[in-house]
This record gives sequence, C-alpha cells and structure tokens, in this order.
Amino acid sequence: MLFMPEMTMKEFTAGLQKTRTVLIPFGSTEEHGSHLPLDTDTLQAIDVSKKLAQQRAIFVAPPIHYGVCRSSAEHPGTLSIRTETLKALTLDIVSALYAKGLRNFVLLSGHAGGTHMATLTDAGESLLQRFADLRLAVLTEYLLAAREGRNLIETEGDSHAGEIETSRLLHSHPHLVKGCAVREFPDFPRGILVRNKQKYWPGGVWGDPGKASAAKGSALETLVIQALSRLVDELEAFEE
Repeated sequence: MLFMPEMTMKEFTAGLQKTRTVLIPFGSTEEHGSHLPLDTDTLQAIDVSKKLAQQRAIFVAPPIHYGVCRSSAEHPGTLSIRTETLKALTLDIVSALYAKGLRNFVLLSGHAGGTHMATLTDAGESLLQRFADLRLAVLTEYLLAAREGRNLIETEGDSHAGEIETSRLLHSHPHLVKGCAVREFPDFPRGILVRNKQKYWPGGVWGDPGKASAAKGSALETLVIQALSRLVDELEAFEE
C-alpha cells in the first residue's frame, strides 16, 4: 500500500513506476454531537483512501485534519481555519506532490461544509491553470455515501453526525463511539447570518443517530470505495 506517511524515499520512487495518481484526504477537527469524535471527518476520508490503496496502486498523501467549519465554529472542540489558509495549504501540497512526479489528484474530503468544499474547488481551478498536464477531482466522500447508500439510509435529510456518520464510525472505529446522541435537525434563520450558531444547533447533530448500525456502516464504506475507484478510473483516462 502506497501510504506516504509510512513510506521511505526508495519506496516512494518505486511507487511512481506503478502510478502517478494520489488521493489527498481532507477532514476537519469538528464537533460531531456528544457521541462521535472530533476527528470523524478525517477518519472517514483516511479509511476509504487506505482501503482503496489496498485494492489498487494509488498513493495516499498525509491527511489534513483541519477544515473550514462555519456552522459548528462555536461548538466545543471545533477548530476552524480560514478559507485563505485552506486554499494556500491545498495549493502548496498539490504543487509539492506535482514536483515529485504525481499528475492525477483526488482531493477527497470527509468534511462536506459548503464553504470548505468551495475553497477546495477554487484551489483546484487555480491548479488547473498552473499545471497544463494535471488532472484533478474534488469531492466529498460523505456525499458519495449519501448517494450510493440512499437505499440503506432511513433518515430523510440525514447529514452531520446522524445515521450515516454514526453507522460509519460504529463499523470502523466502534471504540470511539460514546453512546448515541438524540435526533436533531437545526433551524437556522433563512438568509440571516448569526453569531451564536450553537443557539440554533445545540446538540451538534443533523439527522438521526438512533437509526445507525455497524452493518449499515460496513455496507456504506464498501459502496464509497467502489464509487471512488470508478472515479479514479475516469480521472486517469480523462482527456479534454
């Protein structure tokens, strides 16, 4: 497995003979209710990246444990970074990997926040202009889980720390799941920006963790890995 944090420089050089594709797992340090760890988003992105790398030749870069977390910024434990920081970090990491010979990049985020994803996309557009032979995809593995596993998910509108993410963690990291938070759907004012976001989202859950199970988590993870592998096939063959 081409997991860069555990590779030597000789192993990295040998890996370039097998593939020029790299997954970069992005996550966050963010509250996930009273039952899931702050590293939930990053753990999910790392898990599917490493498991895909066990099935095919693909580099997995060191994960980024910080993201842009606006809606949960006031909750205990959330450490949000600025959009400027995330964009600069993305530009530098991809540029450094490109300089070492990588050409196909998948920015895979476990954190699905709108501003966070828009920042990764903005960085990606800049990179396409910078490097003429670079191929790049930006996506969130959470939305892959929601789309591919739509027949498994019982909670309509399930999102943050709900049925999907709790199932995923019950499967992959059960020792980190501490009880089960209550069902919650936040009610933010439409069109009005608020300072005290926790007032409108006290429990930090968006969905129903009570519908979660390890069996669902296992099935969802498999579906995400399969979808991700298909995306890598498409990216590696992509011609404009």
